Amino acid sequence: MTIQLRAQDLSKRYDKRVLFYIPHLQIGPSDAIYLKGQNGVGKTTLLKILAGLTTPSSGMINDTEISTFQRLFKRKLFRDVVYLHQSPYTFDATLIDNIRYAQSASGKQRAHNRSQAINALRLVGLESLADEHCSVLSGGEKQRLAMARAWVANPSILLLDEPSASLDTESIQCIVTLAKDLLERGASIVITSHQQNGLTELCDTQWTIENQGLYVTPHLRVIDEASNHSKSTHSHNKLGS
Repeated sequence: MTIQLRAQDLSKRYDKRVLFYIPHLQIGPSDAIYLKGQNGVGKTTLLKILAGLTTPSSGMINDTEISTFQRLFKRKLFRDVVYLHQSPYTFDATLIDNIRYAQSASGKQRAHNRSQAINALRLVGLESLADEHCSVLSGGEKQRLAMARAWVANPSILLLDEPSASLDTESIQCIVTLAKDLLERGASIVITSHQQNGLTELCDTQWTIENQGLYVTPHLRVIDEASNHSKSTHSHNKLGS
């Protein structure tokens, strides 16, 4: 089942500093969004709010006001949303046990299916390390494991925070393959990245946080480098305006 996330009057501030105020946004189904912005504008914060990991200063998500209480005790609101950090956490276990944990946590009928877990590791080039402890992995390999773990959870919305920061071209392509599969199943993805690559090329919409607002540029895929300025200026609209 795919879900939508709809947010209204979403804001985040620290004392007197306002990161952003977003009157409304919507994700899903089958959205592929490239989230851009300078360092410090709140890209990671926005993703964590949408994943239920951080409480906004104000706002509602799917008609529910998101206070700390709601965030902690109404996890079902975010149960089909997966957030993948650029420095992902791995469990103190083997690679395949990491995958099995995601299978079990997702509540899918095929939980603990070794063949599915092996296939996930194969798709990210880690099949030969299935029974090794995660401590043997490099930073890039941990990122690929985390993506495989997210993939088997079959999320409706996958939030990727700088997923290619420590990856080579081959590793990025592994993650692209899994992201494509999720999109084909109706899931949505939101990607932050400081570099354009195979992952950002999947996106058909661009969001930019600037001037404390969120701006949208549709049809990112058809904007080439030569005509980027003229086309994006024509369709660069502030969400909620």
